[in-house]
Amino acid sequence: MKALVFHAPGRVAWQDVPDPSVKDAADAVVKVDAVTICGTDLHIVKGDVPEVTPGRILGHEAVGTVVETGGEVRGVRPGDRVLVSCISSCGRCRFCREGRYGQCRGGGGWVLGHTLDGTQAEYVRVPFADLSVHPLPAAVDGLEAVLLADIFPTSYEVGVLNGKVGPGDTVVVVGAGPIGLAAIATARLYSPGRTIAVDRAPSRLTAARDFGADATVDVREEPERLVEDLTDGLGADVAIEAVGVPEAFEMCTRMVRPGGRVANIGVHGRPATLHLEDLWIKDVTITTGLVDTHSTPMLLRMMAAGRLPGAAMITHRFELDQMEEAYEVFAQAGRTGALKVVLGGPRHDAVAVPRQEQ
Repeated sequence: MKALVFHAPGRVAWQDVPDPSVKDAADAVVKVDAVTICGTDLHIVKGDVPEVTPGRILGHEAVGTVVETGGEVRGVRPGDRVLVSCISSCGRCRFCREGRYGQCRGGGGWVLGHTLDGTQAEYVRVPFADLSVHPLPAAVDGLEAVLLADIFPTSYEVGVLNGKVGPGDTVVVVGAGPIGLAAIATARLYSPGRTIAVDRAPSRLTAARDFGADATVDVREEPERLVEDLTDGLGADVAIEAVGVPEAFEMCTRMVRPGGRVANIGVHGRPATLHLEDLWIKDVTITTGLVDTHSTPMLLRMMAAGRLPGAAMITHRFELDQMEEAYEVFAQAGRTGALKVVLGGPRHDAVAVPRQEQ
C-alpha cells in the first residue's frame, strides 16, 4: 500500500510500505476512505515531537471501512463504516477506567501517527478496536465525520470543558484555525455572553464570525485592549489558546480576568514563560491536556442531528495520493485560506470547497 512516511524534520514522502495486518486479538484493520491533516502533524514535520521516529506513518484521524478484525473484537465487523479516533483506549488501566483515555497506560492514548503507524495511508491497523473506533450513523457524511476524530472533541474537551465556559461568560479564543473554530462552535452550546476571536489571517477571522464569534481582532491590532474595553477593564472569563506558540499562551494569561480560566489546547514545541510575578495574586486557573475523546459519541449524535458545522470547516479536498500537496496547502494556510483539508472520499479533482454560510 501507499502511506505518508516521516523521515526527518522537514522530510516526508508518500511511498510504498507493507500492508498492515492484525497483530493482536483486539485489533481491526481499516481501509481508509477519508483522512485529514492536523496541526499536530505539522508540529511533527517541524521536529517538535521527538517521540515520532523516522519511518513512522503519520496521521491520527480517519473514516474508513473495516476489512479485518481480531478474534476478541465484538463491536465492529468487516464491512462496517467507522470513525477512527485519534485516541486509542485499552479500557483496563486506571486512567481508562476514569474516562481519561488520552492518558492510557495499557498501550493506548495518542499512539496512531505517534508511536504506532497512523492513518495517512490506504490501510491502518487500529489497536483496541472496540473502544477506539466508532460505527458511523447513516445520517453522518464520512467527509464531515473525519472532523470528529480529533478537532471537535479536542476543542470541546480541552478548551470548552476545561475552561468551564458558562452562560454569560466572555470567551477569548486565540487562534482561529480549525481547533479555534471548533472551540468557538462548541462554546456556543453553553451560551457565553460574548466570544472574541484573535488571529492574523483575515480569512480565518471571517471564518470565526461564521462559526459564531461576536467580535474578531487581528493579533497585530491590540487584542488585549479590545478585551479590556469589552469587559469594562475586567478581562475574559475564559481564554482558550489554540495556536501552540509561546506568544499566544502568554497573551491568554494577560487577557484573563482575576479568577478566570486559561485553557491551553495548542501543541507547544518551545518553552512559554509563566509570569507568576503577575499571576500569583489573580487566582487564575490554567489547564492543559490531551483529548480523551469521551465526548465523541455525543458529538456524533449532534453531527447526525445537524448541530455541528462540519462541512463549513472543509475548504480543500484531495485524493489520497496528493498527500504531499495537501500538506503544502495546509501548512501555508495564511496564503491558501485552508481551514481543514480532507483527502479521499468519492473520486474528484482536487478543489477548494467554498465554505457554506452558517
